[in-house]
Amino acid sequence: MGSYLHTMVRVRNLEASIAFYALLGMRELRRREVPEGKYTLVFIGYGDNAAGQAEIELTYNWGQDDGYEVGTGFGHFAVGVPDVAGMVEAVRAGGGKVTREAGPVKFGTTVIAFVEDPDGYKIELIQRG
Repeated sequence: MGSYLHTMVRVRNLEASIAFYALLGMRELRRREVPEGKYTLVFIGYGDNAAGQAEIELTYNWGQDDGYEVGTGFGHFAVGVPDVAGMVEAVRAGGGKVTREAGPVKFGTTVIAFVEDPDGYKIELIQRG
């Protein structure tokens, strides 16, 4: 049996991306500089990740500051939070982009919202008790 480890996304400004995900309560878990390949990897997640939760791997290719196309196959990350409306306000106050305000999912009762990180990747916030 395997386990889900991480999702990798390429970012154009590593520090701006780390700051954005910090608004969601994530923090840098580890960093690897690879001068030979001219890139930096930063793994972010919750707490110290002792529970082995999946992480996000932010990849910065040195000198690639123009960004990347997100593509049509990628949907979104999903993050469980205890207070979606409060998290939306924290993202907004931190300069983040809110693309769907907190409210029940269409035809349901689960409270969700959508925000975007500095590279345009969508994050669904899902209320979890």
